[in-house]
Formats: sequence, structure tokens, C-alpha cells
Amino acid sequence: MSHSSTHSSAALDAQATAALLPWKELAEEIAAVLLQPRAVQVPPRIVMPLPAGGSLFCMPATDGQVAMTKLISLTPGNAGTPRATIQGDVVVFDVATGERRLILDGPTVTARRTAAVSLLAAQRLAPNPQGPLLIVGAGVQGLAHMQAFAAGLGVREVQVASRSAESAQSLVSQAHAMGLQASAVQDLEAAARHCPLIVTCTPARAVVLHAAPRADAFVSAVGAFTPQMVELAPSLCLGLAQAGRVVVDTADALHEAGDLLQAGIDVAALPTLEQVVREQWLRPQVPVLFKSCGWGGWDLAATRLAMHRAALQNS
Repeated sequence: MSHSSTHSSAALDAQATAALLPWKELAEEIAAVLLQPRAVQVPPRIVMPLPAGGSLFCMPATDGQVAMTKLISLTPGNAGTPRATIQGDVVVFDVATGERRLILDGPTVTARRTAAVSLLAAQRLAPNPQGPLLIVGAGVQGLAHMQAFAAGLGVREVQVASRSAESAQSLVSQAHAMGLQASAVQDLEAAARHCPLIVTCTPARAVVLHAAPRADAFVSAVGAFTPQMVELAPSLCLGLAQAGRVVVDTADALHEAGDLLQAGIDVAALPTLEQVVREQWLRPQVPVLFKSCGWGGWDLAATRLAMHRAALQNS
């Protein structure tokens, strides 16, 4: 077996995948992908419904050098069990040779690229990027966003809200282990008055955030990625659209941004993160809502960074 064939079959676990995707560098790679729209091809993702509310996602993308596909299953019934709700892989190919180069852990790529997109948006758009940070939803995305905002923005104080007191306390303990100030909160309105940075990353079955009262608020809404899903009250979305700025991650949000669609907002007219990066927006001095729905281009950015860092390790 040739060296390249041996190398091409490397499958990385969650820890090894995460090690190839440091937060600041991943946010920078996401910005780089946004500045190469002609080279980057991202077909619409395939979402195949499965029984009991599950889904199978297939998300391919290429930049002409690297081709990748993320194949993951979403199984809501696994919540509260030892099994993960998101499972699967990201398979990376070299376009020139057709060789498979890497197999990355799919949930790790998903968690890190999603939080890194929020980080990039906050770096460019948050009126008060130092925090404190309020995290609503203490699952995998809650942890990823806490890590990303601590590493990329220097956030030192975190408040955590969750339907599960056990989950909230677990995330608070992880925050303490990172050297952060952290506490679990039950009064979301009081927490939102205290925290200029807010991330909602819940299963998006019901409204969890009704207000972002600060004039320097930055809200990254991550949980809802279908028209039926929702985390933010329509009044909150409309209020931020009128008094501040609303930005979506990509134009695909037109079909996916449940929070905004249910508020009756014209999603097609909203600026995207690509515009923010390309036009080098000045940091807004008004409250900002960033609606993140997900896109295969974010996974492509993660695989490009992983390929680059893996090549450095092997050189």
C-alpha cells in the first residue's frame, strides 16, 4: 500500500478533529471562503426525513482544490440518552487526484464551524464584543459557543440558561475549568439586561428569548434552521429589525430562518455575512441580530483548515 493511500484512510475522532480546528483560525478561514464566492460551489443540502423526527443530511462543497461531503444523522430521540443526537462524518477528497485525504468527526466539525460562524459575526458586528455572554441552551452548541467566544473575543463572564438544571450546571462547571466566571440563571430577562452578547442554541421547539433590551445587544440565533422552528419571539425580531440590524449567515436563510419567517420579516432583503466581510462593515452602534441557519461552505472552510494543519503536522 502506498504512503498516500495509507494517509488517505485516516479517520479522526472528535478530539483529533477539534485539534485541527482552533477557533480564531477557523473564523478566519470562514471569512476567506466568503471572499472566494466564484471558486466555492455549495449545492443545496439534501435533508431526508427519517422516522420519529430524525433527518439524514448530505452536504457537499468544493473550492476546486478540495471536495468534501458531510453526512450526518440527526436523531432527536437520543436526547437524554448516552447516544449523541448528531452523528456522522465529513469525508475530504483531493480534487486533483481524487484521493480521500481525511475523514473528520462530523458532529465536531458541525459544532465548531457553527460556533466559529457566530464568532466571526460577533467579531464584525457585536457593539460590545467583550461580553458578558448569555448562553440559552446548554448542549453541544452551548459549549462550542462558550469556547469560541472565550478564545476569539476574550469573553471572561458567562451566564447559562437551560430547561435542564443539570445541563446548565455542567456547562457552568466546564466554564470554571476554563478559568471563566460563570453561573446558571433562571431569570432570562434579568440576564439579557446584564449580557450584551446572547447566543440561543436550543432545540428550537418554542420561543425562549422574548427580549434583548440592551442598546449594545448582539444576538446570535443558532437553533432554528427550518421555517417551523423558532427560538426568538416575533416581537424581538421585529424590534431589532426596526431599531438595529438583522444579518443572516447566507441567502439560504430565505427558506430556513424560522425565527425571521414567523415574524413576517422579508429575509430576502437582509444583508448576509458575506456582505459584512466583503464590504468591511464598521462595527454597528445599534443592536444586532445574527440569524445562523447553516451552510456547506462553513464545513468546507473547516475541512480546508483541517487539511492545511494536518499537512503541517505530517511534514
